[in-house]
Formats: sequence, C-alpha cells, structure tokens
Amino acid sequence: MKKLQILLFSLGVLGLAASQGYAQQKRILSLDKLKSNINYFNAIDTETVKNYITNDKAYDFLAKNAPIFDCPDSAIQRIYYYRWWTFRKHLKQTPDGFIFDEFITPVSFSGIYNSGSSALGHQIYEGRWLHDTQYIKDYINFWLYTDPKQPKPKFHNFSSWVDNAVYNFYLVNKDKGFIEKILPELNKDYKLWETEKQLPSGLFYQFDVRDAMEESISGSRKDKNRRPTINSYMYGNAVALAKMADLAGIDSLKTKYTQKAVMMKKLTQDSLWDAEASFFEAKHPNGKFAGAREELGFIPWYFSLPDDKPAYAKQWDQLLDEKGFKAPWGLTTAERRHPLFRTHGNGHSCEWDGAVWPFATTQTLKGLSNLLTNYTNKGSMTPAVFYDELHKYALSHIKRGVPYLGEYQDEKTGYWLKGDNPRSSYYNHSGFVDLVINDLVGFKPRADNMLEVSPLVPQGKWKWFGLDNVLYHGRIISILWDETGTHYKKGKGLSVYADGKMIYRGNALKHILVKMT
Repeated sequence: MKKLQILLFSLGVLGLAASQGYAQQKRILSLDKLKSNINYFNAIDTETVKNYITNDKAYDFLAKNAPIFDCPDSAIQRIYYYRWWTFRKHLKQTPDGFIFDEFITPVSFSGIYNSGSSALGHQIYEGRWLHDTQYIKDYINFWLYTDPKQPKPKFHNFSSWVDNAVYNFYLVNKDKGFIEKILPELNKDYKLWETEKQLPSGLFYQFDVRDAMEESISGSRKDKNRRPTINSYMYGNAVALAKMADLAGIDSLKTKYTQKAVMMKKLTQDSLWDAEASFFEAKHPNGKFAGAREELGFIPWYFSLPDDKPAYAKQWDQLLDEKGFKAPWGLTTAERRHPLFRTHGNGHSCEWDGAVWPFATTQTLKGLSNLLTNYTNKGSMTPAVFYDELHKYALSHIKRGVPYLGEYQDEKTGYWLKGDNPRSSYYNHSGFVDLVINDLVGFKPRADNMLEVSPLVPQGKWKWFGLDNVLYHGRIISILWDETGTHYKKGKGLSVYADGKMIYRGNALKHILVKMT
C-alpha cells in the first residue's frame, strides 16, 4: 500500500509539473509584474502567521496557478496581484484536506482549523481560477463532509450561496465527476436550509448576524425578518442545482429545483420589492418593510433574479446618489440619507449600518456586472460606473500608505474601523480577482465549448490590457487588447488565444463568442 501511495504521489507530481510546463509554453505575457509586486508585498510584510504557502514560496505558487493580468491602471493592477498574494496566505493544509480560512489569526467563534463559512461563496469564486483545482475541491468537501461530523457544525452559522459558487467553479474546470459526487450532499444541504429557515409562505428568514451583516438598520438577532440576502441565495442555489442535476442526468431533481427557482423568484419580487422606495428591502414579521434602502438590496442581481424591467433597474440610480450609496471611499452598506446611518457602532460591533464593507462591495459590483451584461434595461448604469467603482475599490486597499485589506472602513476617511486588530489583516471575506477576470475583462465561463468575452472596460479608457495563463476547460487562454498594435506587438485590436493559437482577432473591444478549436 505504501509503495502504491508513493507511486501515485510521484505520478501526481509529474503530472502537475508537466501541466505547469505546458502552461509556461502557451503563456504570452511576461511574469515580471507578478514577480515585482510579490517581492514588494513580501518586503513590507512581517509574516506573523505562516500557512501552507509562505511568502518565500508565494511567487512560485502564483506563477504556476494564477492568471496573469496587465493593464495601465496602476491601482487595479497592483491590487489584483495583492489580492492573489493575500488569498494564498489563507490556504491551510489540514488532516481533512486543504481549506481557506477567513481570519488570519484564530477567532473564538470559528470551527476546527479556524474555519468559517460566511464568505465561502466569495472564496470559491476567487479560487476557481487557480490551476490546481484540488484546493477548492478539498475546501468544498470540508464543508459538506467534515464539518457536519463536528460536535457543533458551523456551516449553517451563515447564509450561503455555495451551490451557485460550486456550479460556477465547474464552468471553469468542467469536472463533471466532482459535481456528480457531491450533488447528493448539496441536495441534502438545500433541504436542511428549508427545514431551518423557510417560512410557511415559502420565503426564507434570517437574522442579520447569520447573514454576516450585523449590525444592520433592518436587522435583528431574534426577529424572523425576510431578507433579500438569503432569498436571493436560495434562488441562485436552486438555479445551480437544477443545472447540476441536468449535468448528472437526474431529471426529477432538475424539475424539482427548476420549480423551486421559479417560486423563489416570484416570492422575492412579489414580497421584497418596495415599489414606493423602488428598492428590494427586508421585511419584518409584521409584514412591514424595514424602511431602509440597504446595499443588500442589490444582491438579487448577483444571481440575475429580477425581471428585465425599467422599474427594477431604477433601483440602481441610488448607486450614483451621494445621499444614497455613493461615498468617497466606496459604496456604503446603507443609504446615507437614512436617520440611522452609522448609528450602531460602539467600538465592538460590526457596522453594517453604513460603513464600507468589501464583502458587500463585491456582491454589488457582481450584480452591476450582471445588469450591464445580461439585461436590456440598465437604467443609468454604464460600464464607466462599474469601472469607477472597481477603481475606487482598488484604491481603498490601503493603510498607512501601503496595501492593506481589512474588515470595514469609514466611508469618508477610509479608516479601517477595526484599527490594528490583528484579525482584520488580510481579511479573506470578499473578492477582487474574480471581478477583474470575470467582469472587467469579461471572461464568461460556459458549459459548452464556446469561449465568451464581454468586457466592461469603457470604450476608449484603456489602449491596452492583457489576461493570460487562464486555465479554462483544460486549455490555456490568453486575451489581449491592443488598440494600436504597438504595445504587445501581436497585432491590432482584440485577440484571443487558446494554447498559444489565435482563435479570434477583431478590431473592436466588444462582446465576442468563439468556438474553441
């Protein structure tokens, strides 16, 4: 048995080495910017906590695993690599496989190995672009198989869009066997949520602390409020489960979750849309709306839940309103005009009553991307709005003049409101690299053999950019935009390569759909 294990390990190492050499052969962009950024981050870091990939191994790990990105926006460029650098800090090898933790230091409310599920969806979306899929597979398996065996399981401590994230992970790697293996557990997990949180009406309730969004204006730790958060998640999960059941050839399960998705869409729109406020809002047990526009109201678009109607699109106007959610340092978690804005902070509680949270910013930008990409009715939203907010989000990653990622910020000053609390450093509770790859560049993974790019870089904004070393459906994908053809010297316009072979060339920066040959 031991000899067999050594042989299998050796074959695995050789296979990984071969795939890494293959990727290097097909890569187009230089690794110079990756290397210089990693060297800088290492130089300013004390590395008080060391997990699976230490700082001295960060460059090699990311060179082998992460997509390479190149653009003229220095803030977005640097933070793209900073977020990969911080993400690998949270990768831990445990007796139960690999996991990603949320806090870099131990916290009292975590599960085994300092695990926490509140940002699981964000972490899977980020990690789906790593070449080695074992890290995310192990992490998903941990929550489905290991956590339930603990004396006090932690998975359902927080609302989750895990099924949606798992399916989007599949769209990158096309590992059908993994989906077929875990689908029964995902089905059981959805049923458990129905048992725990579903009301007779069919809607789900949640406490704001279990949404990882305490202390919010609309929230409570005891009232069974119907919130756009968990109801959107359960819709997104049902849609994903229907697609995974179709993939596995289980028609009965596909039909069941298709019907559940239809129901959740109707219930959310009929019950949680406040027509007077033109906003999706939380609703109290007495049937009254919370009377507060909160950033969580944008979450339905994360899953493309709302109908494509002007009335719903009007909600997004609040993103541009300084009395709404627009602030100097980012998007606020509650409308700034509300009388209870920033009133819940006491130095100890988490402030979801207006402070800027990267967790919520990620959700809102993903929702905005879906609106701009998938909807006809976009209201006042344009790619420029998305770009400006992503740029502002990148700029917010700073503390005392150097890159930093924490829990939440003052919307006017950018001060990280946990101060120097060690748990706040490198806080793995949001996304950024996926917003660059999937939304700004517009790389849209699909279940078929087509490659789709729908960029949100505003026309005329960048004369050049590149995304390279993307492992997609077993192929190394490169996307280059070079307005004049002089920057990369690979030709003028938009070019797409699969394994180093050009499969598309066009003059315009626009939506494209091309077959991978």
